[in-house]
Amino acid sequence: MTERPKFFDDLAGVAGGAISALAGLREEVSSLVRARVEEGLRRMDLVRREEFEAMAELARRAKTEVEALEKRVAALEMDKPDGDTDRDIIG
Repeated sequence: MTERPKFFDDLAGVAGGAISALAGLREEVSSLVRARVEEGLRRMDLVRREEFEAMAELARRAKTEVEALEKRVAALEMDKPDGDTDRDIIG
């Protein structure tokens, strides 16, 4: 009676196989759900956070550059003699 019956060995093998199959099924379902969510997000025309942050950084840089150029134009306009007009400068 020290040996386990073959039934229990077979049962343990089947249980182990079922657990492996469930783990594989879990991964497959997870990848399918991820693909569906990404597809839905693409259809809704949403962007990823990385893309949003990159565009926000570009906008910040552009705003800073515009502000600097506005200051430069204001300084140049202050230095311009009163008699000059834009037509004289353009030609």
